Amino acid sequence: MLLQVTTDLAKTKSLDEALETLVKITTSTIGAERGTIFLNDSSTGELYSRIAQGSFRREIRIMNSKGVAGWVFSHNEGAIIPDAYKDDRFNKAVDVRTGFRTKSILCAPLRTVNGEKIGVSQILNKIDGEFTQDDLELLEAMTEQAAIAIQGNIIVEQVEAARKQELEFLDVVSQVASELELTPLLQKIISTISTMLDCERATLFINDEKTNELYTEVGEGLDEKSIIRFPNHLGIAGTVFTSAKPVNIPHAYADLRFNPSFDKQTGFFTRSILCMPVLNKEGKTIGVSQVLNKRGGSFNQEDEKRLAAFTSQISMGIENAKLFDDVQNQKNYSESILSSMHDAVITIDENKMVRTCNPAGLKVLKLSNLTDVLNRSLIELLGSENSWLTNKLESVDEQEEFLDATLLIQGDKLSVNVSTTPLIGQKNESMGVMIMIEDISSEKRMKSTMSRYMDPELADQLMNAGESDDVMGGKQSTASVLFSDVRSFTTITEELGAQGTVKLLNDYFTIMVDCITDEGGMLDKFIGDAMMCIFGTPIPHEDDPDRAVRAAIRMMTDLKVFNDKRAAEGKMPIDHGMGVNTDSIVSGNIGSPKRMDYTVIGDGVNLAARIESACKQYGAHILISEFTYKAVKATYRTRQVDYVIVKGKTEPVGVFEVLDFHDDDSYPNMIEALGNFNDGYRAWNDGKWDQAIKLFNSVKKINPEDKAAQLYLDRCDYMKKNPPKKEWDGVWVMTSK
Repeated sequence: MLLQVTTDLAKTKSLDEALETLVKITTSTIGAERGTIFLNDSSTGELYSRIAQGSFRREIRIMNSKGVAGWVFSHNEGAIIPDAYKDDRFNKAVDVRTGFRTKSILCAPLRTVNGEKIGVSQILNKIDGEFTQDDLELLEAMTEQAAIAIQGNIIVEQVEAARKQELEFLDVVSQVASELELTPLLQKIISTISTMLDCERATLFINDEKTNELYTEVGEGLDEKSIIRFPNHLGIAGTVFTSAKPVNIPHAYADLRFNPSFDKQTGFFTRSILCMPVLNKEGKTIGVSQVLNKRGGSFNQEDEKRLAAFTSQISMGIENAKLFDDVQNQKNYSESILSSMHDAVITIDENKMVRTCNPAGLKVLKLSNLTDVLNRSLIELLGSENSWLTNKLESVDEQEEFLDATLLIQGDKLSVNVSTTPLIGQKNESMGVMIMIEDISSEKRMKSTMSRYMDPELADQLMNAGESDDVMGGKQSTASVLFSDVRSFTTITEELGAQGTVKLLNDYFTIMVDCITDEGGMLDKFIGDAMMCIFGTPIPHEDDPDRAVRAAIRMMTDLKVFNDKRAAEGKMPIDHGMGVNTDSIVSGNIGSPKRMDYTVIGDGVNLAARIESACKQYGAHILISEFTYKAVKATYRTRQVDYVIVKGKTEPVGVFEVLDFHDDDSYPNMIEALGNFNDGYRAWNDGKWDQAIKLFNSVKKINPEDKAAQLYLDRCDYMKKNPPKKEWDGVWVMTSK
């Protein structure tokens, strides 16, 4: 029988086949229901067996000191257990998981002829009777006879696995050596490390010498946009980087260097950590490789050796990829700078052929595609009409500048500043010329253009100060915004027709723009029959809020003169309302590359527009916000007409009416009416509706046309019928713009 064991095992071709053959022989010879061979893994201190599941095999692992098999292995003696459930060494949970009922157990150590323990043979549930001492001796004899073949297969399997691993190692190293892009390289590296060390996650951190940080863009468990960065002296990875020595932590949460917050952020549970420095050929640490959670146990010395060998092979590839990445970033950085420049930048080689050209250069040359200019002669592109420049390009030994020169491009005359610089190589050889062309044609037209939008003196100040680029480029500041809008414009257009309407608006705007520019304001834009004006940008003044209010008052007084003249000619009058707000705004050139406008944007602008729209509601001509009211330095005849939440806002804003443009004819006894109105408004705020009604009625007696007083009479009647459900704060919510 023992000879048959040797013969049958000699025919097997793999460890799995040998184990399966031994199980069949032992179970059939002794007469049992099931059998298992456990082999010892000395590196992890575990016993493992292999179970076939379809075309796959999986391993079951237990500590080599636990259970019946562990007891037999650690004590190096066999065991006969007639009733498994009465023996403390038996683990009942195994039956619960498998659904198999274990009754009796016969277990013997698997030893070589030299007495070396390599595993355990275990058979369950003798079919007839109980296991005997003779059965144990027979099992020990069979396992000892089979040990030589099994040990040989183990060695063959280990050699084959090492050979396969070595081939994979060499393949990855060769791939690493040929990969120049950093991100794909890191992906290959961490995938290989995970497979090679049989771990759950792997990460490769690279040191950023500029910021002294360890970072990675690629890691298992990270999405594509996640980048981990931290100082290169913190945590376990930082310790390994600074010390250049590996760290192997079998239990992460028992080590004070481990930061559990990363697990809380990611939802990942870290059990074991192996961290290895990545050194270049000079011995300098350039990064750290980190692997987490060895499957089946902790990382051992063999894992350390394999990771150290791998990182030493890949360090050169990492440095090359990092250098390539830096070069690409520098190239992209330079190209981005050139693309964003308003000046044309063109480089030519020693044969005057164009090598590079930025978008501004294409614009100057009036070409649409880069292919139309690259590898073409710049002499040919510029033509004979620009011989003054092409002659200069024949020999450029030092930097030269040509200010306020003229280029003729496709029939268009450009005013330009030109700079030529020789390009010198590392060995002091000539590599060509760089030509910078600044188109100043628009600057010559700027003053006349700006004068149409603002006071000519303001335009002179901008041009002479040389601040136009900074000011026009975009900035945040405090300014006063004035909106004006013609009332009943639809009726005017229906009565006057198209030509009459245009003439009326031109006459009206001529007067109104003078009011703005005389106070140092800037006309931002015409919006149909409306105007948007700014005081405080691009050049600020100390009294910009006062300038805006004075401009609005003058717009009303000049409008009266304009209407008196129209009435004398038998023409219909025109009316308008204005809103002023002082707040933080953003100013600059806004638009597309083909069409841009210098304008202002922000909540401060929107609030000014809302206040102007509210003029109709209060029967007012000039309304200012509480911010303008607090900012003005002079004293004006004003009254607070509301504390309101305008549409689109959540916070209430105080709104004041300016009445300085009135005279005794337009508002008789105005001072008395203002006093009564202000007293009535205070009573309204206190929720004293009857007292407020009495005071507002007194205003109506003085001026029956006071729409604001009538508005509050209506509101008081409403509040008396519909008292506020919560404490009254005087705030009214505006439901329309």
